[in-house]
Amino acid sequence: MSTTTSGVVSRTGEVLAPKKHKGRTLGSVVIGVGIAFILVYCLAPFYWMIVSALRRPSEGRSTELIPSPISVENFIAVFDPSNNFTRALLNSLIVAGGTTLLVLVLGVFGAYALARLDFRGKVLVMFLIVATSMFPVVTLVVPLLKLFSGGFVWFPFNWINTYQAMILPTISFALPLAVWNLNAFFRQLPVELEQAAMIDGTTRFGAFTRVILPLAAPGVFTTAIITFIAAWNEFLIALTMVNAPLMQTANVAISKFTGISQFDTPYGTKMAAGVIVTVPLIIMVLIFQRRIVSGLAAGSVK
Repeated sequence: MSTTTSGVVSRTGEVLAPKKHKGRTLGSVVIGVGIAFILVYCLAPFYWMIVSALRRPSEGRSTELIPSPISVENFIAVFDPSNNFTRALLNSLIVAGGTTLLVLVLGVFGAYALARLDFRGKVLVMFLIVATSMFPVVTLVVPLLKLFSGGFVWFPFNWINTYQAMILPTISFALPLAVWNLNAFFRQLPVELEQAAMIDGTTRFGAFTRVILPLAAPGVFTTAIITFIAAWNEFLIALTMVNAPLMQTANVAISKFTGISQFDTPYGTKMAAGVIVTVPLIIMVLIFQRRIVSGLAAGSVK
């Protein structure tokens, strides 16, 4: 009996198929089961939220896996004028969009400076940038509340119930991640590209905007998506800095939904509002998933 590249040749001259490795097959099964478990674990809460939203309001505590009959009463109740949910969605869009825009502008210039400039204490600066994002939000809410309510002589501005009171604290947590992420993209781009552009007559800023920034577009786009999602989901800062109903974001408005008697919890209405808030993010991620994956991978390959 001899072997060939296509299999094993028996003494009778027959070519036998190569034997499958049981270990490799078992490993594939284990990996498949693990992936299936992760998908179920991640998607089950969202499925239950959709199912609860499609039940009738009187069946909010039902445990049926499939609602029968399907009702859209909860979705109609979400947009009741007393909930101000349409205005809350607009407020969330303004806060998340403003935060994302400012984080990108500051993060791009900060990350580029750290990637291209050599100065003493550069590693310490990077460490401090990352360290600022590690502070729990709850430890900073009270000082920020006193600051924005005009509690300090050197800051005599009352920013309570304003957009800037929600945007600026959110920036302080999103900006370090943006700088760290974008810094990896700028460092992988050869400095010779800028030098060639400057030899052709452009300025350092022109080389940055015309050459480097377009090449780093995947990283910028990925950072924008991550920042927008983080700002859209922010709750504690918006809850603390705003008490006017017309200035509340969607997450805060959902937490203050009340039932018919003003004391019961409207599970179906809250679930429907959760679906409305979550679905746009899911659609956005599905549409731009290739850009997000390529952006996250591009910074790790030089």
